[in-house]
Amino acid sequence: LSAGVCCCCAALRPRYKRLVDNIFPEDPKDGLVKADMEKLTFYAVSAPEKLDRIGAYLAERLTRDVARHRYGYVLIAMEALDQLLMACHSQSIKPFVESFLHMVAKLLESGEPKLQVLGTNSFVKFANIEEDTPSYHRRYDFFVSRFSAMCHSRDPDPEIQNEIRIAGIRGIQGVVRKAVNDELRATIWEPQHMDKIVPSLLFNMQKIEDIDSRVGPPSSPTVGVKEENPSVLAENCFRELLGRATYGNMNNAVRPVFAHLDHHRLWDPNEFAVSCFKIIMYSIQAQYSHHVIQEILGHLDVRKRDSPRVRAGIIQVLLEAVAIAAKGSIGPTVLEVFNTLLKHLRISVDFELCDRRSSAESTTLSISSKESDERIVQNAIIQTIGFFGSNLPDYQRSEIMMFIMSKVPVLGTTSQSLDPSNLGDLGTRRIQIMLLRSLLMVTSGYKATTISNALPAPFLDPLLSPSLMEDSELRQLVLEILHNLIDRHDNRAKLRGIRIIPDVSDLKIKRDKISRQDVSFMKKHGQQLYRHIYLGCKEEDNVQKNFELLFTSLALTTIELANEEVVIDLIRLAIALQDIAIINEDNLPMFNRCGVMALVAAYLNFLSQMIAVPAFCQHVSKVIETRNVEAAYFLPETIFKDKSNLPKSLEKDETDLFFLTNKIAESLGGSGYNVERLSVPYVPQVTDEDRLSRRKSIVDTVSLQVDILSGSSIEDKVDNTEEITFEALKKAIDNNGLEEQEKEKRRLVIEKFQKAPFEEIAAQCETKANLLHDRLAQILELTIRPPPSPSGAMTMTAGHAHYHSVPVYEMKFPDLCVY
Repeated sequence: LSAGVCCCCAALRPRYKRLVDNIFPEDPKDGLVKADMEKLTFYAVSAPEKLDRIGAYLAERLTRDVARHRYGYVLIAMEALDQLLMACHSQSIKPFVESFLHMVAKLLESGEPKLQVLGTNSFVKFANIEEDTPSYHRRYDFFVSRFSAMCHSRDPDPEIQNEIRIAGIRGIQGVVRKAVNDELRATIWEPQHMDKIVPSLLFNMQKIEDIDSRVGPPSSPTVGVKEENPSVLAENCFRELLGRATYGNMNNAVRPVFAHLDHHRLWDPNEFAVSCFKIIMYSIQAQYSHHVIQEILGHLDVRKRDSPRVRAGIIQVLLEAVAIAAKGSIGPTVLEVFNTLLKHLRISVDFELCDRRSSAESTTLSISSKESDERIVQNAIIQTIGFFGSNLPDYQRSEIMMFIMSKVPVLGTTSQSLDPSNLGDLGTRRIQIMLLRSLLMVTSGYKATTISNALPAPFLDPLLSPSLMEDSELRQLVLEILHNLIDRHDNRAKLRGIRIIPDVSDLKIKRDKISRQDVSFMKKHGQQLYRHIYLGCKEEDNVQKNFELLFTSLALTTIELANEEVVIDLIRLAIALQDIAIINEDNLPMFNRCGVMALVAAYLNFLSQMIAVPAFCQHVSKVIETRNVEAAYFLPETIFKDKSNLPKSLEKDETDLFFLTNKIAESLGGSGYNVERLSVPYVPQVTDEDRLSRRKSIVDTVSLQVDILSGSSIEDKVDNTEEITFEALKKAIDNNGLEEQEKEKRRLVIEKFQKAPFEEIAAQCETKANLLHDRLAQILELTIRPPPSPSGAMTMTAGHAHYHSVPVYEMKFPDLCVY
C-alpha cells in the first residue's frame, strides 16, 4: 500500500520535475541520462514558459548536492543547464538565466577548486551565447569580484593555483564579452570594476618569461598555450578588453594600470611598464592614442616629486607610447606633450642644482650619484622630445621647432617661458644645451620645400643668438641644427670632416636649381648667416669640431642657396676670415689663426670646383700647393692632426700663402661674374645679440659707431678751426675709391679701443661728440633755416641741439645723427 502511495505521489508531481529527476542516474558515475535529457530539452523548447521553473528546480537540487558534497550530481546538473542554455533562446529564458547565474555563483563560492573551475566553464559558455533581447536588470558585480580574486590564488599546490588562476582569467574574459555585447555594457567600464579587472590581469602578466612576445600587435597563440600559461591568457584578455574600449571609457581602463605599477614599484626598472603600454597602444583604436598619452603626462605630473629613476621610467614609457602613436593619430596633445616635458626638464635641473648646493659638504660620490640620476631624467626627456618631434608631419614639426626655440632661455632677458633667473648661469646653460639637443633631434630628417619655410625670421633670429655665446658646445649645436634645415639633398655626410677635397665631383653632390624663393631668402637673411659664421670663427674656445661644422655650413650654403651674387658674398666672407687670421685684431691664439686659414683653404678649394672657373681653380690650387711646401700648418690635414708644429708668427707679406682678392676678381671677371663688390671688404653688422650673448668683443660696437662719427682715426688731432660746409659733408659721404683707406682707419680705431685706457677713450669721444653737434648746428643754420627769431628757434642743452628741421638731415645723413 505504501508503495502504491509513493507511486501516486510521484505521478502527481509536476511534469517538469519528473523530467528533471529522470536525467539523474542512480550512480552519478554513469553521467547524464541522454535520452531523458533529450525529453527535457524538447519539453523546454515546446513550453518555454516552464523554463524558469526548470531552472529553479535544478538550482534547488544543485544547492542541496553542493551542501552534501555530492559533486557527481553537481556535474550532471551543470551539464544539463549548459545544454538547456544552448537550446533555448526565447524571451522566456531571462528568468532561467537568473537561476543559472545563481547556481554558478554557488559553485564559485565553494572552496572546492573543481567546483570553481566547473562554474567558470559554465559561465564562459553562457557568455558566448548571443541573447535575443538585452537584460535591463542583470549585473555582474559578484562575478567580477570573484573572478578577480581567483586570479590572485595562492593555493600551496602550484598545479591547483595555476588552474584556479586560469579559470579566473577566463571568467573575466567571459564577463567582458557578455557585458560589452549587452546594451547596458557601460556598467562593466565603471571604475569599481576596472580597478579589479585590470590589476588582476596585470598581476598574471608579470609572470610571463618572454617579455618580447608582448611588444608587437596581438598574436593568436594556440589553445594549448592559452590553457597552460596564465600569463599569455591574461595578456590576450587584456588586449581584448582594450580593443573593446571606446572614447568614453578608455581612461577608466588605463588608470588602474598606473595604480598597479605604482603599488608594485614597477617604474624602476620599467621593463614591465614599457611592455604594458606597448600592449595598450597596439590594442586600442588608433584615434584614441592621445588619451593614453594624456594619462601618462598626468601621471608624470603626479609623480614629479618622486626619485629621478621613477620619473625617468615614466618618461621612457611615454617615449614608447609616443613612438607608436606618432605612426597614427596624435590628436590635440602635441603641444601638451612638449609643454609638460619642458616643464619637467626645468624641474629636473632645479633638483640637480638644489642637490648640488645641499650636498656641498657631502662626499663626492653622493653628489655625482644624484647628478647622474637627474641626467638620466634629462636625457630621457630630450630623447622623447626629439623622437616625438621627428615623427610629426612637417606642418606640425615647424610649429614644434618654433615652440621649443621660444623656450630656450637667453642670458640678459626675462621674457622666456623657462625663466633662468633662479637657475644661474650654470642652470641656464644646461637648459640651453638640452633644448638645443632636443631641437636637433626634431629637425633631423626635415625636408622643407623652401629655406624660408625651414628658417622663418621668427625662428632664425632666436636660433642664431646662441651661436654668439661663449660656449663652443652651444655653437656646435646651432650649426648642426642649421645643417639639418639647410641640407635638403642629404649631402652633409659627404662633407663630413674638414679637408682639401682633390676632386669634388667624386662626392656626387646632389643639388637643384636655386628657386626664386631661396634667392629672396638670401637677399633678406644672407647677411645674417654670413655674420654668424664670421663671428663664430673669432671665438677663442673653438676646437676642431667647430671648424668642421663651420666648413660644412659654408659648403651647404654653396650647394643649396648659392647663385652668382651669393658666390661673390661667400668669397668676400672667406677673404674676411683670412684677414681675421692675418691681422689678428682679436688676439686669437695661434691655433685658432691657423684653423681659420685652414678653413678658408678647404672652403675656397670646394667653392672653386663647384663653380668650375678654371682661372679661379688654378689660383686656389697654386696657393694650396705653396702651403703644402712652405706652411703646412695652414692646411686642415696638418693643423688639426699635429697642433705642436705651430708657427711663432704670421708674416703679412707672404702673399704666396694667401688668397688674393685681385687675382680672384680677375679670374671670375673673365667668366662673366660681376666682381665689383669684391673690392668692398666684408664687415659684419653688430646688433644687440652681442650684448644678449655676453660677448667679450662688445667694444667693437662702440668702435664702429665712433669710427662712423669721426670719419678718421682717433689718433688724429681734432682741428677746431676747420671750416665745415655742406659741400664738404657731401664730399665726405661720397667714399668711392676710399675702401682701403677706410679699412685701415677702422683697424686703427679698433686697436685704439682695445689698448688705450678707458678714461682717455671716454674723453676723446666726448670731445668729438660736442664738436660734431656744434658743427651740425652751424650747417643747419646756414642751409635750411632763416635767421633765428628773438625768442630763439634753437636751444642748446648739455651739449645737445634740438631742432624742428632735423628730420630732413636725418634722412640725408643718418650716420651724423647718432647722438
